[in-house]
Amino acid sequence: MTEFVVTAAGDGGALADAAQVGNKFARQEVLRRAGFRVPEFFCLPAAAFDAALDALRPALAPLPAGDAGQDAVEAWCAAAREALASSVLPPEPAERIRKEFAALAGPDGLVAVRACVVPATTPDTPDAAEAVGEDSAVDPFAGMSDSFLYVDEEGLADAVVRCWASAFNPQAVRYRLLRGLDPRRARVAVGVQRMVLGTRSFVAFTRDPRDGSPRRVVAAAYGIGEGVVQEKADVDHFFHDPATGEVSARTVHKRWSMGLPEGAASGAPVLLPVAEELAGVPVLDDDQVRAVAELAGRVEEVFGVPQDIEGALTEDGTVHLVQARPMVAGPAITAAPAAAPEADEPARVHWGNHNITESFPGVSGALTYSQSREFYRRSFADLYRRMGVPESWVRDNAHRLARMVGYLEGQVYYRLDDWHALHGQMPMFELVRRGWEQAMGITGPARGERRWAAPAVARALPRLAWRSALHPWQVRSFLRWWDRQMAEARTVGDSPEELIAFYRRLWERAGERWGVTLVNAFIALVVLGAGGALLRRWTGEGPQVLVGLMAGGRENRSLEAVRAAMSLAELVGTVPELRAAVLDDGTDPEQLWRQIVAGRYGAALAAAARGYLARYGDRALHDLKLEEPTPRQRPWTVIALIRPLVRQGATVAANRADEQAAARRARERLREVCPNPAQRAVLLGLTTLARDLARIREDTRFCRTQLFGLSRDVMWKLGAELARTGVLDDPLDVADLTVEEVIGAFDGTGTVTDLRALVTLRRAQRTEWAANPQRPALLGTPAGLPLARALPRATAVGAGAAASDGLLRGIGSSGGVVRGRAKVVLDPSTDPDLASGRILVARETDPGWLFLMMSATGMVVERGTLLSHTAITGRLLGVPTVVAVPRATTAIPDGAWIEIDGTAGTVRLLPPSEQPAESAEPAEPADSAEPASGPTGPADGTVTTEKGDTP
Repeated sequence: MTEFVVTAAGDGGALADAAQVGNKFARQEVLRRAGFRVPEFFCLPAAAFDAALDALRPALAPLPAGDAGQDAVEAWCAAAREALASSVLPPEPAERIRKEFAALAGPDGLVAVRACVVPATTPDTPDAAEAVGEDSAVDPFAGMSDSFLYVDEEGLADAVVRCWASAFNPQAVRYRLLRGLDPRRARVAVGVQRMVLGTRSFVAFTRDPRDGSPRRVVAAAYGIGEGVVQEKADVDHFFHDPATGEVSARTVHKRWSMGLPEGAASGAPVLLPVAEELAGVPVLDDDQVRAVAELAGRVEEVFGVPQDIEGALTEDGTVHLVQARPMVAGPAITAAPAAAPEADEPARVHWGNHNITESFPGVSGALTYSQSREFYRRSFADLYRRMGVPESWVRDNAHRLARMVGYLEGQVYYRLDDWHALHGQMPMFELVRRGWEQAMGITGPARGERRWAAPAVARALPRLAWRSALHPWQVRSFLRWWDRQMAEARTVGDSPEELIAFYRRLWERAGERWGVTLVNAFIALVVLGAGGALLRRWTGEGPQVLVGLMAGGRENRSLEAVRAAMSLAELVGTVPELRAAVLDDGTDPEQLWRQIVAGRYGAALAAAARGYLARYGDRALHDLKLEEPTPRQRPWTVIALIRPLVRQGATVAANRADEQAAARRARERLREVCPNPAQRAVLLGLTTLARDLARIREDTRFCRTQLFGLSRDVMWKLGAELARTGVLDDPLDVADLTVEEVIGAFDGTGTVTDLRALVTLRRAQRTEWAANPQRPALLGTPAGLPLARALPRATAVGAGAAASDGLLRGIGSSGGVVRGRAKVVLDPSTDPDLASGRILVARETDPGWLFLMMSATGMVVERGTLLSHTAITGRLLGVPTVVAVPRATTAIPDGAWIEIDGTAGTVRLLPPSEQPAESAEPAEPADSAEPASGPTGPADGTVTTEKGDTP
């Protein structure tokens, strides 16, 4: 006989069995037994649901066959839902739950009645906690089942059958079909829990869900937790550092809470006004934030993985724990923080490539790695000298400079231990440590030791102020010097002797000057940190308000390249014959390019094409990877870059107008949130400075592209000579040699004479590495072991997932809201046409992605910061952009309809009910499709202005 109710008193362990009651209630029972203050509850197990559904089966159509179409499955589920929702509990079970209700809540009490999808265990997942089910470790299944609050004894039976019916809710059916699960086999348990009449409620995370850092995040509102979870109430956010106990807050003016309607004894919660005296008061004080954060930490200790908990505070301040579930997050936060190493535990080396993949994505050849290693060694040595680190210390730590970047099975990684040691010598580093670690994606044990020393910082402030004052002049001097180097490069001959001499001279000079570009990044972090802190203090808003204010201003060199391409596309569009040839996929691009520069379509167009190539020919996808060609080596690739711009009818004037409009909206938003004119002037001054620093960053990044472009040109020419003389089979075989090996083949410093055999070995390795799964952005290896033995085996990373509210979260970096189809791009050699009118989704980008970005209506990127290339470019192009979205490329299917909010930093997969009618057509756009607007407007979606900030 089916046991209709299981309770803490007589369940024999069933209340902690996820296979019977679901993960949601099994976890609450585990926590209750561990001594946590969990409101009392009982459950109707999945077997009770089975019995209720079995009783209705005679009235239902037969269960569709296993190969039935989706329409038939959905129709059967809808009929089952209707039958369950309209059913009545038999007398005996109804009487049983009334008795349990009376024991739980008393005659006039209230309960919460919640459904939970029970895990479907299989031979592969015999453990219900690891099987697919609501609140499981592998799939949150959030929002698919119904819950009913403030339920009295009279409404209890109806709430139970409605929870059962939610097994077949339309969104649950479609979700299960999407996940490859059979919705007809869904089983639901129902929990009945004493209703905690909380005056304040919270959701707490044991890791920051935006970046995976060990900082605990608490979102709290007045009233019950539905106001927080559904974001209907006005929510304060609090941040707790478990290492120091420090609490910071981002509060808002609170107008609404959620709770029981005034005068009602039971019923559905509604929005209620917050008392005026509470509107400006933080929902929680610092001690309460610490109590909630520490509670979340203890829950994590119980389950061993990061947690997302919900709870409430009653009038007397008592904290009640209502729910707990594993956090759904990327690889950096899928496990609890590592404990401090024991004395006999071997030391570990920490590696990270969170943002270096902007420059060196995927597997790189030996040539690229050796050049990048030289770049980091020279440029950062210059930075440390400029920032006051003694020359003797820099010399003594030359070994650290030489290994700042490592080569882990073809992927370029930062060696974080050395970065900490080197950066920590700069007296001002503690001012920017937090922003720097966020930009580098450093979390958990990989974080460095804090060395805050107020006297040392105070002594260093005058140096920083002086260097900041000199900085604009030094940047102008650097850019003038660099332009002279580019002019000199045009005079260098093609003989190996001349090429090698030029290369050596160029890099020696660069090593004495490139530090100024890194000083710029340091100052920018200080300015952004100060601006963000003042904004929070004066308005309670997040940094997204500053993001919009960074739009506009003088063009940088990267944007000049974009607009030069637009201008070229405009000229092409004025010649009908040429426009048709550019848009025709059957046209030979090499032949067409030769015709253009030869003047067939006019002298003006020929001059513009040659001018573009001379000035911007080094800008391309992967333009820091020396094995990849750029337009300088393959001029006709410019045709593919401008094709989507020609099709869209993109114009420089429209692009500038969009940028200016975004800047106006940002200023209007600042006036709304900061009515004080003096404070607003300070914030505008800081953001103007930040915008100038961002422009300098893009200017110097363009110079870096050209530096690597000159190096590529030298190496490819030397490779051609090695192939001509029979040392190599192909000029591009230099991709699998180091810079010194290529040069050594000519100047007598090489140690290998059979370069062909070396190339064969390395090419085979690179091919094998490219086939391996991508490694996580942050990893550790035992110190003292060869990496061939210490590096863990690469394993495939599972798909990402949305948070409990159905959103993927990152850092909003270019304001606006856009809806459209996703274009997931893992290989940026993708034809820019395929991103036309789409929302670009990528792991990371580099400056060479500009033409894909220009085609897109929005961007979502797994890595990056407010100062990353993606963020800056999004603002410059006026394209809504969200960066630092963990595992976006696996969580967002290619072709899926999504909505991104570039202000709030959120991404939402649209349900079928919100998708345009044409969404049923194939994901790939037809080549002939004409977008509704230019590259900064949507082709099949809508862009709106910025919304309020939510973390």
